[in-house]
Amino acid sequence: MAFEKTPGWLDWYAGPSRPQFTLPAGAVDAHCHVFGPGEEFPFAPERKYTPCDASKNDLFVLRDRLGFSRNVIVQATCHGADNRAMLDAIAYSDGRARGVATVKPGTPNDEIARLHAGGVRGVRFNFVKRLVDVLPRDGLRQVAEQIAPLGWHIVIYFEAEELPELRDFFLDLPVPLVVDHMGRPDVSLDPEGPQFEGFLDLMRAKPDVWCKVTCPERLSRTGPPALGGEQAAYRDVVPFARRVVEEFPDRVLWGTDWPHPNLTDHMPDDGLLVDFIPHIAPTPAQQQALLVDNPMRLYWPEES
Repeated sequence: MAFEKTPGWLDWYAGPSRPQFTLPAGAVDAHCHVFGPGEEFPFAPERKYTPCDASKNDLFVLRDRLGFSRNVIVQATCHGADNRAMLDAIAYSDGRARGVATVKPGTPNDEIARLHAGGVRGVRFNFVKRLVDVLPRDGLRQVAEQIAPLGWHIVIYFEAEELPELRDFFLDLPVPLVVDHMGRPDVSLDPEGPQFEGFLDLMRAKPDVWCKVTCPERLSRTGPPALGGEQAAYRDVVPFARRVVEEFPDRVLWGTDWPHPNLTDHMPDDGLLVDFIPHIAPTPAQQQALLVDNPMRLYWPEES
């Protein structure tokens, strides 16, 4: 089936630089996606956007080029609740990938069991209104209760201004939570100001709330450095991510977000994103926790 990409949206960067930062052995890219290929895994009719193809083969070439050992593949909204592309990538990874699925309320237990056998270890609830329709909270709570016996977690994606109305619902869910992209803070504000402090209070309220210190390219107002520049890429995001890493070193994760859907202004160099890591996790102990120990404990507990 042929699909036409949403106009104005950029394709992923096909020639990423090799990072200067050397990842620790066993590093996990804990947030990435696969899109299609559309002819094999059609995009969902209800999708809000149509991406370019970004296959499992492309993802694993990037994994090896950047120096990662494993991937956590998060179901993309453009595929809806059809998790086949993600499951196919996991099956192809030779045990080096796990998945986060989209599961609708009312999904039978045998389907949940099939997803678990296929390598899924969590579900994603997307609350970003421009990407999904309104989600029924009662149905989501039902899904949470359904997955709890399997030891799964819920990945939650929302924007900072939405947190106050969602906070109580999140804290009432009976499973661990993983917040995408630091709750998308406004990085033009003070990293010690009330908006970001409210997000940190969410993490303080429950000992099993985790955070992905990811996607500086989405959050930054300063953008990547000029060619040959010495400043950190996306430097305005650094103090926000550093606060999370320093206060919650055993509950942070990092990922590329490849192939970077929905971007229209610039497409990041994934090698440059890896070089962002030591700016937010400057010590070897922080880097080991962020990139190896934490994702292994969450996604491969049998090996950690």
